[in-house]
Amino acid sequence: MAIWNLGSINADMVYTMPHLPTAGETLAATELDQFLGGKGANMSVAAARAGSLAHHIGAVGPDGKWAVDRLTEYGVDTRHIAQIDVPTGHAIIAVDQQGENQIILYSGANQKIDQNSLKQALTQANAGDILVMQNETNLQVDAARMARGLGLKVCYAAAPFDEVAVQAVLPYLDFLILNQVEAAQLERSTGKTPDALGVSDVIMTLGARGARHIDGNTGVIHDIPALPVTAVDTTGAGDTFTGYILSGLDRGLPMVNAMAQANRAAALMVTRHGTADVIPDLKDVLDARF
Repeated sequence: MAIWNLGSINADMVYTMPHLPTAGETLAATELDQFLGGKGANMSVAAARAGSLAHHIGAVGPDGKWAVDRLTEYGVDTRHIAQIDVPTGHAIIAVDQQGENQIILYSGANQKIDQNSLKQALTQANAGDILVMQNETNLQVDAARMARGLGLKVCYAAAPFDEVAVQAVLPYLDFLILNQVEAAQLERSTGKTPDALGVSDVIMTLGARGARHIDGNTGVIHDIPALPVTAVDTTGAGDTFTGYILSGLDRGLPMVNAMAQANRAAALMVTRHGTADVIPDLKDVLDARF
């Protein structure tokens, strides 16, 4: 089995701030670090470090070879990442002393992925493999429709949240992952509660309260409590959670066990500064004491 990720690739410039700037405020950063990021790259690295074969489908610009090399170094299959004549995506991230963040995102090459490249990649997948997408690339509906037709299980991590984008892929989804604010927005726009969306598995992150699984077929709800950690940087924690859940399912874990393992990975992730470069591997996650 394998995970196929139609995903973004970014350079993350992370600025450590005394507090998050307000409108019109000029504020000096105390530190600057550059990391490999993008929700897609983060999820691919998390899935690979959790023990799955992760194939990344995406694009970078002429300035993006370093990002592809780093993904390869972290165990991701990068053969389906194209180099095109559009700058690589990047994010400017401000992180305060409590670990909260603000993000400015430039999509760049992430929105210029070629449909032929997508088709060439997915036709190499096997029925039962997992396709994951986020709202940071083009071709989401095309990928979801194609993957469903090929017998893949389709997962959508609904961030950055856009109700139109979510509703467009809903008919093709087996898994939907979103936070409680996004779930409320989706309910207002569709008039449907998460268990009535027609998606077999809905996973809702609840911040400091942990995460919730909603079985769309039975309506059964299972909560996974948060683990007690001191957060220094929440950037990439949700992506780590998603990558670990999908890897757990890919490796045959029941949903509850996959979520519990993903919860440990995300808890460990928020104790680290950075994004894809610092996502914990499975041994770290299993050995961690909380």
